[in-house]
Amino acid sequence: MTVVPDDHLMTLICDTCGDSITSTACVLPDAEVVWTLVLEHGWSGSPFATGPHRCPHCSLLPVSGGGQASGDLHGPGGILGIDHLDDVTVLAATGDVDVDSGDSMRAALRHASELEGHVVVDLSRVHLIDSVGLGLLVRAHREARDRGVTLCLAAPSRFVRTVLHTMRLDRAFPMFESRDEAIDQLSQGLESAATTAAHS
Repeated sequence: MTVVPDDHLMTLICDTCGDSITSTACVLPDAEVVWTLVLEHGWSGSPFATGPHRCPHCSLLPVSGGGQASGDLHGPGGILGIDHLDDVTVLAATGDVDVDSGDSMRAALRHASELEGHVVVDLSRVHLIDSVGLGLLVRAHREARDRGVTLCLAAPSRFVRTVLHTMRLDRAFPMFESRDEAIDQLSQGLESAATTAAHS
């Protein structure tokens, strides 16, 4: 466990260098979720207390030996591709949606907004999402809502669904079992999802 609770305080420990910080415990819907603590201090890694977590310094270091960073369950992620189909843009993500892939995700979401229309974020190949990835999706969702379009998630893993549910974000995003299902629904006019997104 890389987050140690102690009364009203929590200690966050870096899995790479062992550095730690202690902060006031955040009020969260689940004691095992430390997303807000990780985000507040600029750390990266899992939204869960069990980690892995990296301090801001270690988050910027390259992975040594070309392998995986200490404590990481999966390799770095990114955007596999962007497809624009009529009034729907599909972003296919892969690996971990975290601080390491944040720039590519941010750029892809910005490009999708410039193309206008609805957005599908295909998460079928995503293993992990951290506070940075969640923040990017939430911001993109709000911007899409302001433009009068829908941003939805396709094929999120059980882990991603658990994180969204625990952070009470699962109702913010229309979710579909597959990319094709999401595209079909958006192409037909996703009125129910647009209504849900407008009220979230």
